[in-house]
Amino acid sequence: MSRTINDSIIKAYKGESTDYTPAWYMRQAGRSQKEYRELKEKYSLFEITHQPELCAYVTRLPVEHYGVDAAILYKDIMSPLPALGVDVEIKSGIGPVIHNPVSTFHDVENLGSIHPESDVPYVLETIRLLSEEQLDVPLIGFSGAPFTLASYMIEGGPSKNYAKTKALMYSKPDVWFALMDKLADMTIAYVQAQVNAGARAVQIFDSWVGALNAADYRFYIKPVMNRIFTELRKENVPLIVFGVGARHLLLEWNDLPVDVIGLDWRTSISEARDMGVAKVLQGNLDPAILLSDWETIEKRTKGILDESIQDGNHVFNLGHGVTPEVNPATLKKLTELIHTYSRR
Repeated sequence: MSRTINDSIIKAYKGESTDYTPAWYMRQAGRSQKEYRELKEKYSLFEITHQPELCAYVTRLPVEHYGVDAAILYKDIMSPLPALGVDVEIKSGIGPVIHNPVSTFHDVENLGSIHPESDVPYVLETIRLLSEEQLDVPLIGFSGAPFTLASYMIEGGPSKNYAKTKALMYSKPDVWFALMDKLADMTIAYVQAQVNAGARAVQIFDSWVGALNAADYRFYIKPVMNRIFTELRKENVPLIVFGVGARHLLLEWNDLPVDVIGLDWRTSISEARDMGVAKVLQGNLDPAILLSDWETIEKRTKGILDESIQDGNHVFNLGHGVTPEVNPATLKKLTELIHTYSRR
């Protein structure tokens, strides 16, 4: 008996009309779920992602619990980097820590390349399990973007000001562009493999690129992003770009061959349209609102949905990821509100 797939979110990503505003939440897999926390007492993030059955279970949980219109593959943007020879560790309470940071042209030359079928077979097997057997909604694959990945590789871990990253970018442009090309090649191959395995849409997380001004983005970043998205267009799946604190880059993204632009909570749908952004939009409830009372959550959500319904080209999401403190029951109730209030 064949499964019926709810394709509302793919239609919305293509700019087609839907019966309601589709929704999913960044970092919906894990974080605040009791079942996930119990797993994390036994396994690290990398250990979960290396076990396809377990990783598929974690990816599937929010779809079953919250009723969202898409699954987002459970993994980390660091997942493909070990294939390049990057010694990365996910430390609890800190995030990714790189034990062999990049600072010279020699360091970049020593980076390898990714061969997804042999380097990350567990990622692809997880996608196949979900796509072929377990999901009745589309699966979204993803990758980190070159700037965001490079920021970890250069800083050695999370950063508040990206000073080392910017210093290398400004003072060693030959090293910088070589690193961008290396990471672009990895991103293209990695995403292509995810799509071939069954991912129905792809989000590129350039989470920290808002640290750059628009002029620097145009010179140091935009060409490599254009190359990535131009290649990925050939895969014929919706392409999404997202970053935090990147309002000043929205028109730069609008120029890229993407289908969808993700907004954080700092920019509303109408403000993006007034700026001249023409792509399908995704976003953008502040995740912190979910720690408030339901009356506040409902009011803020309806405000976004009023704009969504009027706009007609929008997928509901958060302006950044679900935080661990959010009650899973709140996310379930939020999804129900989105679906019922926006019903055409």
